[in-house]
Amino acid sequence: MEKFIRSIDRLSEALGHGFAWTVLVLTAGTCYEVFRRYVLNDPTDWAFDMSYILYGTLFLMAGPYTLSKGAHVRGDFIYRKWSPATQAKVDLALYVIFYMPGVLALVFSGFFYALKSGNIQEASVNSPVGVPIWQLKSVIFVVGVALFLQGLAEMCRCVIAIRDNAWMSRDEDVVELEVALQKQFGHKEGGAA
Repeated sequence: MEKFIRSIDRLSEALGHGFAWTVLVLTAGTCYEVFRRYVLNDPTDWAFDMSYILYGTLFLMAGPYTLSKGAHVRGDFIYRKWSPATQAKVDLALYVIFYMPGVLALVFSGFFYALKSGNIQEASVNSPVGVPIWQLKSVIFVVGVALFLQGLAEMCRCVIAIRDNAWMSRDEDVVELEVALQKQFGHKEGGAA
């Protein structure tokens, strides 16, 4: 089970890292548009569409990655006081009752939404050049599958936590600068070492 969890975590991490590069493309495209619009007084026809397609893709593909790192925001003022086994039982119930049905709806509706959009070669109505947007709608299905797989891994993580009364460790990836500096200089959370 742990091998399955680690492999799905690695897949989510690879997707997150891969799609993070869209930030650079988005930034370069936006800078180019600003230069053309305000310096040359000649705006592009495609910049608006590029920005929402890339930002939408980045936002969607960040979901499985964030879930794999346990980094989604949660209001845990009560939750954090429970034992890991109790936390896992609650998490598992929430995954079964809410998460999986929602993600499965995203997978199935996203598939048919993308299929219909691809069949008609859907293009943006917001730009005069008719930028194709069917590929963005395909991302909805892909992210649904990735979220489903990561949800299965998280449910397995819950089963292990219920059994062992301890959460399985997560692979460390990117660390916030503040945390890295605290580790480097020997500070613990809440004060000096």
